[in-house]
Amino acid sequence: MRTISLRQLNFHHLYYFWSVAKEGNLTRTAEALHVSQSALSAQIKQLEEQLQEPLFERTGRALKLTESGQLVLNYAESIFNLGSEMLANLQRGGSDSTKTLRVGAVATLSRNFQEGFLKPVIGINKSRLILESAGLEELLSRLKVHKLDVILSNNPVQSSEEEPWLCRRIARQSVCLVGSPRPPAKSFKFPRDLRTLNLLVPGNRSDIRHQFDLLCENLGLNVTIYAEVDDMAMLRLLARDSAGVALVPEIVVKDELEQGILQKYCELPQIFENFYAITAKRQFRPPLLDQLLGAYQEVIAVDQHAQNLRSSP
Repeated sequence: MRTISLRQLNFHHLYYFWSVAKEGNLTRTAEALHVSQSALSAQIKQLEEQLQEPLFERTGRALKLTESGQLVLNYAESIFNLGSEMLANLQRGGSDSTKTLRVGAVATLSRNFQEGFLKPVIGINKSRLILESAGLEELLSRLKVHKLDVILSNNPVQSSEEEPWLCRRIARQSVCLVGSPRPPAKSFKFPRDLRTLNLLVPGNRSDIRHQFDLLCENLGLNVTIYAEVDDMAMLRLLARDSAGVALVPEIVVKDELEQGILQKYCELPQIFENFYAITAKRQFRPPLLDQLLGAYQEVIAVDQHAQNLRSSP
């Protein structure tokens, strides 16, 4: 077998292979890279000849990675992700980027929780905090190319070879029913009074909602849903300004509870909201990120955690 030196390896060809392997389609990749399909095929073939290994099995129009192709893809992922990290840091100001922390927060996440979690790094001398809000998928796409340092989410993510996320559970909050203050003579009794309420609940995509629905089923309760709201900030406002009773983590309405605007009727048994910090594997991490996550050393095994959630009563 002919020996290949690193300086002989054509990284341009490797980049084309990486792009095709990730897309899984030669035509779409050629269009995205603004090259002809024949030119793209030729360059991948040259890489295969150089490596003396077939990288794809071609069955009609379908492309499937060979065992060698999967190995090369794993290394290419590391190479080009590291390149993306380098470019992102340079674009953010080189050494100055270590003084900047870019945080993405899922749009529906409690503002009170975000403020409390980020407080340790707000106002640190010569540091800069950038906080962005969007859906989880959009935030993950930005984290993957190192345009974000960490994502705050109330849903875990699963890691894979292509997307080796690190998902830490950073907090667990009890969930309660809150509404307008009730006179002492009409104190709330759980679960008896639950069926009498006009409930404001998170939408069907929320894990809190799934836990609540399961609780009601186990108790044999039929409840009245007054409104379903994904955004916790809106749920908080509706709890304040309507006659409804909201199903929320206590931290969402802590100010209203302290001021007596709202009253906590009860904590719901075995219902919690979990909060996660999601990061990507990278060569260098901003010191501010290490400082922020210093108290959360345990990386949650997401698959096991998701299984625990599904099996909880």
